[in-house]
Amino acid sequence: MSWDPYTALGVSRSATADDIRRAYRTLAKELHPDVRPGDKGSEDRFKRATAAFNLLSDPVTKGRFDRGEIDADGNERAAFAGARPRQRAHAGAGAGPSGGFGPQAEPFDLGDIFSDLFGSGVGGGRTYSRMRGRDIRFTLEVDFLDAINGAKRRISISEGRTLDVAIPPGVESGQVLRLKNQGGAGVQGGPAGDALVELKVRPHPFFRREGQDIHVDINVSLTEAVDGARIQAPTPSGPVTLTIPAGSNTGKVLRLKGKGVGGTGDQFVRLLVVLPETADEDLRKFVKKWPKRDYVPPRPAG
Repeated sequence: MSWDPYTALGVSRSATADDIRRAYRTLAKELHPDVRPGDKGSEDRFKRATAAFNLLSDPVTKGRFDRGEIDADGNERAAFAGARPRQRAHAGAGAGPSGGFGPQAEPFDLGDIFSDLFGSGVGGGRTYSRMRGRDIRFTLEVDFLDAINGAKRRISISEGRTLDVAIPPGVESGQVLRLKNQGGAGVQGGPAGDALVELKVRPHPFFRREGQDIHVDINVSLTEAVDGARIQAPTPSGPVTLTIPAGSNTGKVLRLKGKGVGGTGDQFVRLLVVLPETADEDLRKFVKKWPKRDYVPPRPAG
């Protein structure tokens, strides 16, 4: 369950922009690492309060959080996640001199707050710590073949920004890509956080992945199975010619070396002998005269 930025600042959801600013000033004065050096608990609370202030002082991100489009860390929620472009969200009405959040409201400058609290750092004024911005996390769905072969995708993230994501060949579901310095802005000149992209690979209609190998079932005709044949077989990198040995049965597995994930694994092709869907009278006559018509293949014992 995600944390609540309103709780982190100690304000209600109906708090005005001025309420949020005052709450953050109070917490910053109490918890800032320059005030409590070496106090890890206070530092963690300060970072959480700063992240909450960053989110709630921006009318765009506050509006998106209040509508449930993003969580407290700025991550897209499930219903809004993905790589579909979307327009920048706008906050609700009620802005202006009253201190509410609206289209005209301007995000606060943390530097102004810290300067008020600790001085400008010039001419003997007290300095304050630079802090790294928060990481943002979201999920990106990718096609099976893009995960095998690699691809590039342009995606939209919170705050209306877009990122170009290079998907390396061979990635799997659950793998996380780290995009350096593409997360939340740093505090007082500190470095930006990172964007963490968790990949979710969509299943393919007929390819299956097992480790570095690819598996696929291919239908062959009775003639191809009995006489042997050369057919076109699909692989993630494109079709190749596959030789069907004469006398092949359903379940026979053929290997295409180097046609697995990233050219390191193999592709395994399982043959499925398929008869015509409609009954063929000539075939039935042949089977009746076939000397081995009474042959019964091995079956599991019942």
